Amino acid sequence: MKTINSIIFDLGGVLIDWNPEYVFLDVFGNDREKMKWFFDTICTHDWNENQDAGYPLAKATEERVALFPAYEKEIRMFYGRWVEMLGGAISGSVDILKQLINSKEYKIVALTNWSAETFPIALEKFEFLHWFEGIVVSGQEQTRKPFNDIYKITLNRFGLSPSNTIFIDDNLRNVEAAQTLNLNSIQFKSPSQLKQDLKKFNILLA
Repeated sequence: MKTINSIIFDLGGVLIDWNPEYVFLDVFGNDREKMKWFFDTICTHDWNENQDAGYPLAKATEERVALFPAYEKEIRMFYGRWVEMLGGAISGSVDILKQLINSKEYKIVALTNWSAETFPIALEKFEFLHWFEGIVVSGQEQTRKPFNDIYKITLNRFGLSPSNTIFIDDNLRNVEAAQTLNLNSIQFKSPSQLKQDLKKFNILLA
């Protein structure tokens, strides 16, 4: 059994519910097919992730409007109404985080793909973000998961050893990238599943 002394949490999808559907399902009149086309074609996942890596939101928005002028209103909504896409905390995960921190057995940090421009909103909204020893925000580092640099930045900044650290993320792509650096990794699917996976590392929670 490996000795675990550190845990790295992803934020969106693990501790925080963020979903652009909260805005755009209504915008497209509950037409999921049309909304999916918009996300697949215009405000794509790759486009949003570019801003997570530090690209300016205003510049990205203007460039996208120039490419798709017929959808100017909807494109401007993506960051203009971004705060409405920020749902609540995933309470079961926050309970796990609290137990781990209260045990005082682990160094607990976070690594998130998040725009540096919008992250202060989350810091103000979610008190538990202030529980971490530190948070590495992709937009501040000008790189993002799944690129190796951001994992190495996190390990070096907090003095973490990959073999003694668990990385938790809902995105399989990010988990697999972490594994190439010998980080013990868990793909998050639900709080109950996370508890079961932590047991495999002899981390027992209530």
